[in-house]
Amino acid sequence: MERAVTLSPSSLVTASPLAVNVLDAQSLLTAFGVLGVGIVLFAETGLLIGFFLPGDSLLFTAGLLCTGASGTGVRLALVPLLISAAVGALAGSQCGYLLGRKAGGALLAHGRSARLREGAERAEVLLQRYGYAKAIVLARFVPVVRTVLNPMAGALRVPARTFTVWQVTGGLLWTSGLILGGYALGSSIPNVDRYLLPAVAVIVGVSLVPVAAELYRSRRTAARRESEAESR
Repeated sequence: MERAVTLSPSSLVTASPLAVNVLDAQSLLTAFGVLGVGIVLFAETGLLIGFFLPGDSLLFTAGLLCTGASGTGVRLALVPLLISAAVGALAGSQCGYLLGRKAGGALLAHGRSARLREGAERAEVLLQRYGYAKAIVLARFVPVVRTVLNPMAGALRVPARTFTVWQVTGGLLWTSGLILGGYALGSSIPNVDRYLLPAVAVIVGVSLVPVAAELYRSRRTAARRESEAESR
């Protein structure tokens, strides 16, 4: 019979880390608990090898597990979770930025993953099109892009103070928003574990709304400027 595990501030990790599926948020949380969230987010946002990690679904599922509504026997503590996620995400981004400053574009140029190269191109477009502040915040909500934008910003010599201010802003919005979204859903819907996968998909989709809205606004502005230029 499987024994239920309760994770609290005094016991952040109590489950066995064996046979962990690093692509599955619930498997990671069961094995490593609150501390694992910070480690995974650091790897995803600070190390290029972490681009495949499930940051969005991890945060949302972790928030859900804070309510004990998942039926898995795992319960996380909300405040330590928010702190661990924020520290991991912010420290990871700063680490990625510093790596980019040291290694320059060579860090991304030698990447063998097509997905990673595509993410680097999108990150560069974001920085050039929207400016540093908006691009750094928006990148937090786009998988892969949030991994490669940090070293890209370092390689492009984005001012350290500007990068730090906006990566902290975006990081706090991203981590707390998804965690609290999962917590709110788990608190308000009985037996929410039955709908976990659709709920994660919806939340991840909602997290992309700011990016989609900004792209739409930008295209409308560009189209209006072209129309005005043609009418002159």
